[in-house]
Amino acid sequence: MNYALRLHEVTKRFGSFTAVDRLSLDIPRGCIYGLLGQNGAGKTTTIRMVMSIFHPDSGTIEVLGKPDASMVKDKLGYLPEEKGLYKKMRTAEIVAYFGKLKGMDTSTANLKARELLTTYGLGDWLDKKCEAMSKGMGQKVQLLGTLIHDPELVILDEPFSGLDPVNRDVMRDTILRMKREGRTVIFSTHVMEQAEQLCDSVMMIHKSKLQFAGALGQIKQGRDFGIVLDYDGDGSVLKSVPNATRVNDSGKQAEIFLQSGADPQQTLRWLVDRVTIRRFEYRAPTLHEIFVRTVEDANARLAAAPVAQGAS
Repeated sequence: MNYALRLHEVTKRFGSFTAVDRLSLDIPRGCIYGLLGQNGAGKTTTIRMVMSIFHPDSGTIEVLGKPDASMVKDKLGYLPEEKGLYKKMRTAEIVAYFGKLKGMDTSTANLKARELLTTYGLGDWLDKKCEAMSKGMGQKVQLLGTLIHDPELVILDEPFSGLDPVNRDVMRDTILRMKREGRTVIFSTHVMEQAEQLCDSVMMIHKSKLQFAGALGQIKQGRDFGIVLDYDGDGSVLKSVPNATRVNDSGKQAEIFLQSGADPQQTLRWLVDRVTIRRFEYRAPTLHEIFVRTVEDANARLAAAPVAQGAS
């Protein structure tokens, strides 16, 4: 298989703190790939090693077939988590500037910058200074600066952070468009709904260690099915669902997991008398549920580890 990114036994430490611990990943070309984890789990450190901002203490990283990102820098697009623009520069000027940093000639970069800004709804801002833009508009400008040179591999660190619903849709549509164009898109997030809607494959890192990686279908395979419920009414009754082992209630939507052998149809009949049901679906668990359970299981293992070592 032709891979966009490969990591093998990659470790990064900062003093006595291990940020990434023996991480191995294979990410094929042409997919949307999600890096999942809580804040501080190691996602950004991993991305910075891929981009050669940090260098691993051990292990190897291969980017577009090369052992160092600097060897293919003109084929990479990177949107960092700490987003920022030169406030006194004009919008078209700064997007073109990003293109020139990636090897585009001045006239091509200037033309492409104005075309991109117009296409993405910022045509009225071409010659206005970046300091006058909202946060969401500024993030869109920086994204266009990331894409202006038509990179093969695009890496986005928390790209949806701080965006309003309209600009979240723009970001989503841009990621999907890049996949249709044959690019590889890797983005980090701690919002599971975004990853589940967009990603072909995902990995999860927790406290520096890889917990799982693979296609979404593979990750869900073999896990307990649950009821997804959209409802109106008093959600407090969900705590009393017969034979329920776990209930994730978001207010108007809930995910209910039953004991082995319990009949979901009986659960439906019980619920009908207590809440107004708008949707009832029995399916594989959401990525949110898998993420939460994985964190709980990993933390339990960590908590038990000293006891196990002391007992041996």
